[in-house]
Amino acid sequence: MRNDLQWRIILNWVPELGAAAVLTVRITAVSFAVALLVGLAVGIIRSRPHRLTVVVAAYVELFRGTPLLVQLFFIYYGLAQIGIVMEAMTAAVLGLGLNGGAYISEIVRGALAGIDRGQYDAAHALGMTRWLTLTSVILPQALRTATPPLVNTFSSMLKDTSLVSLLAITEMMNIANQVYSRTFRAFEIFAVVALVYFVLTFAFSLLSRLLERRLALGRA
Repeated sequence: MRNDLQWRIILNWVPELGAAAVLTVRITAVSFAVALLVGLAVGIIRSRPHRLTVVVAAYVELFRGTPLLVQLFFIYYGLAQIGIVMEAMTAAVLGLGLNGGAYISEIVRGALAGIDRGQYDAAHALGMTRWLTLTSVILPQALRTATPPLVNTFSSMLKDTSLVSLLAITEMMNIANQVYSRTFRAFEIFAVVALVYFVLTFAFSLLSRLLERRLALGRA
């Protein structure tokens, strides 16, 4: 077997890798949207005494305390045994979304805790309802603080999508494994896939830094 690198092999798989990269970003975007909705709801509930606090706290601890891969397998394979069958893509989005939501809820809760209590009192003094106070006064300020870590969470979820290849979804790692099984050129294909992941995550890291600067200027 020749030991020299054969980068030309990758050229034959550029269309598949490109499509897989687009699918990876799509999965990340949809999963992040689910995670954001879940994280907002759970973070708001946990930010103040509520009858659901124990339930959502258990959810957060469960999803933060177990590996994402186990969660994906349980949702896709485990739930099927009790009659809850779903497509691989649905299971992937649900697993990534619920896992990400547990982490985002802590970001949201921390951001809400950083809002001065006087903001609530002032809104109530103006006759605003709790819901209006939350949506019009508190959340906009909290989300400004939470935006940079939320962008970082998106980047982390982008890397975590590599695990959904085990659910037979043709994202980048799935294509990489196909290329390796047919060419036995591990160095070339995994180096290219690692580079694509790096470029994508680095782009979102730059976005996070840009947002931090703009938000800092907005507070000044």
